[in-house]
Amino acid sequence: MSFLSAALDRVKPSATIAVTDKARQLKAAGRNVIGLGAGEPDFDTPANIKLAAIHAIEAGKTKYTAVDGIPELKDAIIAKFKRENGLTYKPSQITVGTGGKQVLYNALMATINPGDEVIIPAPYWVSYPEMVALAGGESVPVICTAAHGFKLQAADLEKAITPKTKWIILNSPSNPTGAAYSQAEMKALTDVLVKHPHVWVMTDDMYEHLVYDDFTFVTPAQVEPKLFDRTLTVNGVSKAYCMTGWRIGYAGGPEKLIKAMATIQSQSTSNPSSIAQWAAVEALNGPQEFIPANNKVFKERRDLVVSMLNQAKGIDCPRPEGAFYVYPSCAGTIGKTAPSGKKLETDEDFVTELLETEGVAVVQGSAFGLGPAFRISYATKTSDLEDACKRIQRFCGNLR
Repeated sequence: MSFLSAALDRVKPSATIAVTDKARQLKAAGRNVIGLGAGEPDFDTPANIKLAAIHAIEAGKTKYTAVDGIPELKDAIIAKFKRENGLTYKPSQITVGTGGKQVLYNALMATINPGDEVIIPAPYWVSYPEMVALAGGESVPVICTAAHGFKLQAADLEKAITPKTKWIILNSPSNPTGAAYSQAEMKALTDVLVKHPHVWVMTDDMYEHLVYDDFTFVTPAQVEPKLFDRTLTVNGVSKAYCMTGWRIGYAGGPEKLIKAMATIQSQSTSNPSSIAQWAAVEALNGPQEFIPANNKVFKERRDLVVSMLNQAKGIDCPRPEGAFYVYPSCAGTIGKTAPSGKKLETDEDFVTELLETEGVAVVQGSAFGLGPAFRISYATKTSDLEDACKRIQRFCGNLR
């Protein structure tokens, strides 16, 4: 009998973390590696947010807090939802966790029973199906093709819903594709969901502020108020506020669900870091001007990467609306032979050979549920992106 839990048989390690770790190992061994696997802004946390954390330390705000967030942070989150999304919550409808991932995990652990189904549009963030599996549920991936902008279609959503469906997870802008739903596209989905009152909506809005070309962000409960009482609207400060390591995520939702999530958190981690919570208060309440300034740089990087990748033989790179990822197809390279003599049969072969040959670390599309493709994070300095794209062009040009 194995000492380890059988639950581990249902879960795969994170591919995005794995490629980042491999890139670090190669760098430590002296290789010139450009890592484009991590979804992490290269900008520093703004000074006013760091100062708020320092002041919290100096003021002795270093004790345990309420399990799911200090009142001041809940108030800041309530104000944010009202100001930016037109959503009205009470403190009892707000939860704060150690990153958005914990908030999502708490919700699934608090609601999933064996046999429950969770609809997940693919390509998807690698953690969604694994968290569903850990909670004992069944993921129902629905393929969203490049032809439809990697966005779930209303007819496909309707087909995927069964009496066992408990949740749908929506992520806009998307990790890994950067695809974002317009008002009309979101309304088409919410119209379907209104007809199925047993289906709850979990919306991961972590990249809300990272949109380009005058795109307007919307979230499901904002588009369709009838869904408010069965929607968990998840967000956080990691991406737009350049606070990935601070580990603060939050959500608004029905009071009964929020209370159940707090019960899960009370027996796992208890409260998020008190210091990080005070920093998040300042992030949400303080100056926001740095966000469009950062977005201007992200947009320039997006346009650079899309242009250069589309000049690589066998690569087709769509232009996303948001986040800081591109999701190019490498179908045109499959069946060709790399300089090492290895025949490329999968997108995993592509990314492995690219790393070994040119020292560029990207993540295979199959890890996100749709290949042959790969994900690039362009949240890194522009000179590295340009160098990496030149290496990808050279690698593709040398395939035979």
